[in-house]
Amino acid sequence: MIRQLKKYLDYLEQERNYSSHTVSAYEADLRQFSVFLSRYYDRKKFAVSMVDRGVLRQFLGHLLDKGYTIKSAARKLSSIRSFLRYLVKQGAIVHNPALSVPGPKLPKKLPVFLDESSINRILELPDTSTLNGLRDAAMLELLYSTGIRVGELVGLNVQSVDWANSTVKVYGKGAKERIVPFGKHARRVLKRYLGRRQECISSETDPRDRCALFFSTRGKRIYPEAVYLTAVKYIGKISELEKKSPHVLRHTFATHLLNRGADLRAVKELLGHESLSTTQIYTHVSMDRLKRIYEQAHPKA
Repeated sequence: MIRQLKKYLDYLEQERNYSSHTVSAYEADLRQFSVFLSRYYDRKKFAVSMVDRGVLRQFLGHLLDKGYTIKSAARKLSSIRSFLRYLVKQGAIVHNPALSVPGPKLPKKLPVFLDESSINRILELPDTSTLNGLRDAAMLELLYSTGIRVGELVGLNVQSVDWANSTVKVYGKGAKERIVPFGKHARRVLKRYLGRRQECISSETDPRDRCALFFSTRGKRIYPEAVYLTAVKYIGKISELEKKSPHVLRHTFATHLLNRGADLRAVKELLGHESLSTTQIYTHVSMDRLKRIYEQAHPKA
């Protein structure tokens, strides 16, 4: 199985263009499954074709007994299902037994978002008289104005910005390209930041990263952890949300668009979702808000 796993990981990276982070997650899940199988069959060598529905259910039970969350167990089953699907296509096994194994039922969680008043206050917090504050303001404005993911923000270069059309070109999951518009507030702050961006470049800047749009304080291309800490810092000053992360700004972007009448399919394209069902969770957020307003305002509610 190890040899087949190696080929599968190469396939994800080279043909599906998955990020190294995603490939590592798949590898961890599948190696854990491989260890379980070696113990289940009581030997180090076994054929993947021996895996059946019963084995998979035993593995899920094993994970839950070990204290893994339902979400983690469901993700690991999804990794296995994808791996076995690949083996079917390669002719290594006849059928995918994971297709008949339902994943653990996940509790539905609505995305956490900020109201318009809170996001406006957060965007006003950075001290734009300083270089770092101006960079922070530009990142926060762009995250809220476009709804792009952290990884997409990190990968932006100066050439990614089309000033004539006020759009930014990003590469999403699977290296899929999309064009996303940004608003006048983001445009104004981004222009100011670009006027000082050259000051971010230092002797530590990798020549390959001199085209990066955003830099860390050490002159390196901004990294996900820095974006995360920046978002947590500013959101924490205004909001008491339990979950604080850059993804809150993405959720806020989508929710505010729908609240103001945006078409669901248009929001799907802006977010870079493959399936409309993924975007539909934001309609629940909007409906939940409308219900609260109704209950507060209608005399017969």
